[in-house]
Amino acid sequence: MTIGRLYRHSDNAFITEVNYQFQDKSPTGWWGELTLTDYKRIKDNDIYIIELADRRRGRCHLRKRVNRAVSGVPPRYVYQFTGTSTFSQPE
Repeated sequence: MTIGRLYRHSDNAFITEVNYQFQDKSPTGWWGELTLTDYKRIKDNDIYIIELADRRRGRCHLRKRVNRAVSGVPPRYVYQFTGTSTFSQPE
C-alpha cells in the first residue's frame, strides 16, 4: 500500500495520513481502498480530498467496507474511496 493524505473538502483541513491502493485508475473513473493511519472518526459519503504519494489531488467520497476485517484497538476500518473529479497536478 502507498501512503497519502486525506483532507476535508469543505475547508481543506488535513485529517490524517492514509494507506491506499487503487483498484481502478482509468481517466473516466478511479476507486480503491484505504485505511487511516491514525484513529479518526469520519463520515461515510462525505466529500474528501485524497492527496497521492506524487502530490496529485482528487476529490472523492468514502464508504466503510463492512465485509472487510477490522484491525487494531481502537479499530481501523477499511474504506472504499470513489473519485468524483480528475486529479489536479501539484502546485
